[in-house]
Parts: sequence; structure tokens; C-alpha cells
Amino acid sequence: MPSSFDPLWHAPGTGLLAQMRAAMAQRQAHPARTVVLLPYAQLMPLAQRFWAQAAPDGFAPRFESTLNWSHGLGGVAVGAHDLRFDTAMDMLQAPVLLESAGLGAQREALSARLVEAAHQLAPLAAAVPPAQRADWAVQARNAVALGMEAPVLALECVVARIALEWAAASAYATDVLWSPSVPAALDCIIVLDGFQTEPLVEALCRSWGDKVARLTRPEPPAPAMPALHAASDSEDEALRAAACVLRHIEAGRTPVALVATDRLLTRRIRAMLAAQNVRIRDETGWKLSTTRAAAQMVVTLRAARWDASSDAVLDWLKNAPAFRPRTVQALEKALRKAAVQSWSAWSPEATPRQPAVSDAVRLANQLRATLQASRPLVQWLAAVRALLQASGQWPVLVADAAGAKLLAALRLEEGAEAEFAHLPQAARRLRLAEFSGWVGDALEAASYVPDHPQDEQVVVLPLSQLLARPFPALVLPGCDEVRLAVSPEPPGAWTASQREALGLPSRAVLEAASRAAWANALQTPHTDVLWRQSDASGETLLASPLVQALWAESALAPADDPRVPRSLAPQPSLRPLPVGAALPVQRLSASAYEDLRRCPYRFFGLRQLGLQESQELTGEVDKRDFGTWLHAVLKTFHEALNMAPAQNISARVAMINVAAEQVTRDMHLEPGEFLPFASAWPRVRDGYLAWLAPHEAAGGRFEQAESALQLPLGPLTLIGTIDRVDQVHADGSTTALVIDYKTENALATQKRIKQPLEDTQLAFYAALLPQDTLRAAYLNVGEKDGSQLFEQTEVVEARDALVHGILDDMQRIADGAVLAALGEGAACTFCAARGLCRKDWWSD
Repeated sequence: MPSSFDPLWHAPGTGLLAQMRAAMAQRQAHPARTVVLLPYAQLMPLAQRFWAQAAPDGFAPRFESTLNWSHGLGGVAVGAHDLRFDTAMDMLQAPVLLESAGLGAQREALSARLVEAAHQLAPLAAAVPPAQRADWAVQARNAVALGMEAPVLALECVVARIALEWAAASAYATDVLWSPSVPAALDCIIVLDGFQTEPLVEALCRSWGDKVARLTRPEPPAPAMPALHAASDSEDEALRAAACVLRHIEAGRTPVALVATDRLLTRRIRAMLAAQNVRIRDETGWKLSTTRAAAQMVVTLRAARWDASSDAVLDWLKNAPAFRPRTVQALEKALRKAAVQSWSAWSPEATPRQPAVSDAVRLANQLRATLQASRPLVQWLAAVRALLQASGQWPVLVADAAGAKLLAALRLEEGAEAEFAHLPQAARRLRLAEFSGWVGDALEAASYVPDHPQDEQVVVLPLSQLLARPFPALVLPGCDEVRLAVSPEPPGAWTASQREALGLPSRAVLEAASRAAWANALQTPHTDVLWRQSDASGETLLASPLVQALWAESALAPADDPRVPRSLAPQPSLRPLPVGAALPVQRLSASAYEDLRRCPYRFFGLRQLGLQESQELTGEVDKRDFGTWLHAVLKTFHEALNMAPAQNISARVAMINVAAEQVTRDMHLEPGEFLPFASAWPRVRDGYLAWLAPHEAAGGRFEQAESALQLPLGPLTLIGTIDRVDQVHADGSTTALVIDYKTENALATQKRIKQPLEDTQLAFYAALLPQDTLRAAYLNVGEKDGSQLFEQTEVVEARDALVHGILDDMQRIADGAVLAALGEGAACTFCAARGLCRKDWWSD
């Protein structure tokens, strides 16, 4: 902070330092027996520095905040059941209080609300002398009940009552300030109020009487007009704010105050400044739950669940150094190949040829098993510490600043769990889900503040903590109608009548504090005010009414964009023109050849290079999954029908339903996930059976399904799995009928057969069969229009042309033909190789 003259502190007669000296002189107080009570702790070193500059010789008063002063006096011993303002502690006591009130069944839903309400009432209770707190509670009980008579508010009323009793019965560290020995040891107590008066400070001032002097902030000079920046969206706002900060630094106006009005916005700006090697002092930090260390803890606990998904366990294994990355990659490949969604369905014996993978699975299961039994909190912490050490995660957390903060917040360090050992509320046995919830609440409430650099260039702080801190420049982003509201919403679920009766800050009080903080911020010599005109959802946003009023009163023009434009020569990507002669294709499927026909580069990337997308292990059941399920159901049904022929329609319905249930179990489909398709199944089933009867009457007989076939074709082998092959007996002859199921729109299926030489699938499958003459068709199994057969009448000609084309195309590739990216048509819309060919960056 600069040491130059600042009118707020140094102005003769009216400055804060002059007022302090006058107050001490009036009471004949010695500086060593004087305490200056400041509204927040970050102001203490600045006040000490300014006093030392003004009076380098002699004694200085003590500059304190209420909490810092209380700790310096030794505080007051807090009981086992008292409020701690430590979420890790208070979230243990809240369920106990709810159970004692008969709300044990709702404890998980109400615990966080109870802690929040108690924390809001605690400042009011702490502002009452301990001996008078019981009388205060009697009056407060009536206030809590105001407007809560409706039965629908019964739970809210009970939570408010419990919170009141908890706050009233607790002892607070600041209770030491109520001791008569505190003012007796002092000649003078000087108070600098914040924008919103603390109840405790106000009550103490009344108690201490004439020893108290209240400082008055001197009337500031006319503020300099701020620069107003209207950004298009959040990213533009972050970029402009970072540019404003950099311009102030270049001009020597340091340290620059950066107000944190929005957590995500501030972190984005901070990241941009850190990339420019700007030295940042962040006094707000960010929630510990958003750090990488917290993510590791959450992943570990999620993987320990008995019903953990394969993805959840893989996430943990990838963050656990005890498991070798190559082994985890091999395990992931095996899991994805087998499409195992639930980890419990996987066995170490599933990979007999990969002993390292099997050993890793066994070790993972052993470690997971240590966290699956219910136990008291102290035992939970010991078990988690042991798992983190065995998995290799412990040294990583210790070496990370945020990880060390996490270990401290959760009392995971060796011996730290002893803090809970004598607490009755910590003796309750917790299930893994309850312990995970406790961890999440503790991490969400804790903050991670990085170490402060020497000679910082930027200070990140809340708007209210600009009070009495003279910064040469200020950047104030987030000044839209949502993030900088004139009348902030009061916290908690308290009604207006309850707030008034209890003494909680009302909306009017919060509005006055907000306006005062805004007016104070505008006193900064160089100020940039920024807001966004649209949010992430695309909704239009207006500037804060505070900004609108300033704009209207001052008729300010929008400021110039602080970013310096750069001219960059366009460097578009060239269309890729690879040659695949060095990657001969030995096995070719219908879908692979379809890729070649649609786009040669797609064939090169996905088939010759083998750059396939990794399939998700978990996810919502989609139409592709329904198609896979339907194929399996029809295969199972027809195989059963061949073994036990049934012509009765009711018997066939029963058989196909049994097949559907069996396949659903085999595919591990959850009823809830599969419900949209299961609800459509009766119509699909009835439509299929209605088609099957005349098909059989015309001579069609099911022969085989899901047949894996291959055909040697010189150095190439054609491979494929045919959905179904029927034998059609008509006119004394038998003809093979290749059937491929489709669950798409019937018009799309009909379009496939219009151009026989353009359709790859049926012709390719026909080539895999040994018959010279055959038939082929798509069977559209639909919900609305039933099942319809779309036959490709020229399949033999299309087959012969396809085989000739395959041989010709493979020879051309072997001879060095260019596999150019076409970049045309609908094939590009959902192409997995689009990121490889860079179609969107090609030159014209």
C-alpha cells in the first residue's frame, strides 16, 4: 500500500489519525492503553503503517478487529455443543439437535439450513452479555414464531426455533470482551465503523460508555468520474477488466484494487493476469470445494460407494499414483470393450492374460472395501487417511497448498482427529453417504486463500473492504443488475417481521450499506466500472441501477476498449491430402467402406490410423441402445420360436416378452433409464408380430441372426455381422433373404433403396453370403407405422458392382491415391474425424 499522503487518514483536523489523537487527548489516554477497533482485520497493518508514518517516535495504540482482539485476550472456552462457526464441527451437531427435536428422518435435508440459520442468529446472541442471554432468548422466541403459524411452514418454524436455542445457549470467543476487566485496563477505545454496524460493536460501545470514541469518516472530495465499460458477455467483461488492470499497472498506479463481485468472473480475470506474470494478493480466495485437491477427495469417496460406476472408479485410479498409468489405461480399454457400466460387475479374473490389470483391480477393491462400513467420524478420518496413503494420494495433497488446507479443514492429519474424540455428536455412526455429505459441506464452507506475494501489483478484495484503504486505481467488474443489486436480498429464510423483531439487518439496511460502499469506491482516483449486457443463457442484462444513476447524472460516454488490437495475418489450414499406401487395409467392414465412399479422409483417419472415439461407459439410454436391445430381443425370440414353434398370437406375445425381459437383464438396463423405450415396446412388439405372420405365410422362415461372416477377396477380407438371414420358400424354390433391422423413420429407410449402387450395407452383406442369387431388404421396426419391409430388388447387381469397386478402391489406395477430405454434404455434420481434417479452418 502506498505511503504517500492520504486525505482520509492524514488530513489535518478531520483525518482519521487526527481524530484518534483528539479522542485520546480528550480522555487523557495514553496510546499504549488505547485500542482502535477496526471493521475488518485487513485494515490493521495499514492503520499501523499510517500511524508510524505520522508519529514515528513514541507509543502507538493497538489496532484490532473484534475477533483478533478476542483471540489476543485468550477468548472464552467453547463447549462441546456450542456453535463453532466451523462447518465441519457445526454439521456434526446439527443432526443431533434435529434428532432430539423428533426430526431425525429429515436431518440430512435440514442440517445445512439449521447451521445457516444459527450462524445468522449468532451475531445477535453474541451482542448480548452472557448473563443476559437467557432473557434475550425469551424475547427472541416470540419473534421467531411471527408469521410461522401456517402448517406448511411447520418445518421452517422448528428449524428457526432450534437455531435460536442453539445460538442462545452457545458461548462465543468474543464473550471475553464483555468482561469488566477489558475496559478497565484501557483509557480509550476508538471505533471505526464499517458500512454496516456490527451488533456486537454497537452493544459494547453502549456498555463501555464514555471511554468510547466513534470516528467519523471525513467528507471526501468530489470523486473522479469513472470509466464505464459495457461488455457484450462474461468473457468480454473478463477480457476488458484484465486489460484495465494491465493499463493501470503500466501507468504505475499500483496496487490496483480488483473487486470480487462474482466468483467465476474474478477467477477468470485472475487467471488472465497470472498468465501475464502479474503479482496478485487475493484476500477473498475461493471455495476449497472448487480446488483440484477437493476434486480428488470427492472422486475417492465416490469410487468407494458399493454401487460405484466404472467411470467413477477409473477417475479415482487415474488420480492415485499407486496405480500405474499404463495399467489403468489397459483396464479402461477392457472395461470399454466389454461395456461394463457398473464396477461391481467387473472381476479381476476378467483379464487373465493381463496379470498387472488383475492385481490393480484386486488392490482397488481392497482399498474401496475399507470405506464401505458405517463407523464414527474419528474412525472415518483414520480410514480415509490410510486409503490416501496406500493409494499414493497423500504426498500429492501434502505438497499442494490447497491440499494441505483440505487436510487441515477435514482434520485428516495424523492426530488431528482427536479434536472430535470427546465430542458426543461425533460418536454417531455415519454411513459412507453421510460422511461424504459432511466432507462436501466442510469443503464448500472453507476457503482457500493463496500465499500473498511480495510487493503485490493487484489486490483482490470485496467491495466493502475498500473502506479506508486508499488505492490509486480500482477495477470494478460485475456491475450489472444481478451482481450489483441496489437492494440486495437479505440472507436466510427470515420474514420481514422476524427480521425487525430479532434485529437482523433489513433490506433497507443492506441497501444503505450497498450504496455507501458504492459511493466509497467512486472516491478512487482512477476507476473502471464494467458490466455485461447478456448472461450465459443469452438473457439481456442491464447495468446496475447504481451505474445507471451515475450515467444519467454525469452524462458519461462509454469508455474506449482498453484492449490493444493486434493485426494478425490469416493462416488458414490447407485441405489435408494424405496418402494411405503405407497402411494397407487387411479387413474391411461395411461401415468402414461406407466411410471411404462418404469421405476418403474419414476412412484414412478412423480406419487406417485407427483413431476411434472412446465409448462412454455410462450415460443415458438413447435410440442406439434401443436398437441394440431390439436386435438381441428378436434374435432370442426367433431362436426360442424355432425350438418351440407357436402359431397362437398370445403364445408368441408371451415368448417375445420373455425374450425382452431376459435381454434387459443381460444388458443391465435400469428400469428408470429404459422407461421411454419400454413404454413404446408393446406397440413395436404388436407391429412386428403383425408383420411376421404374413411374412411366414409367404414362405419366410427364420434361419439365423447376428451371424459373423467373412469373405476372402485377394489380400483383403470382407467382414460383417448380418442382423438376420431368412429362407423364403416359394414356387418350389428356396432363396436366402438378408434382413437388416432399422429403427429409423420409414421415409429414411425407403430412401436407402432408391439408388441401388449408392447403398453399401445390403450389397456388402449380400457379398458375404455364398449364394449367387439372393434377396435383401431393410426391415423397419417402428412404433407408429408398425414393421415394414423395404426390399432392394437389384441387390445382386449392386453386390457385383460393390465388390468390383472395393477391389478397385483398395488397389488405388495401395498405389498411393490421395485420400482427400471432401468437406461436403451431411456426412460432415456428425463426423468423428472433423477435428482432424480441420474443415472449419480451411482456406477457400
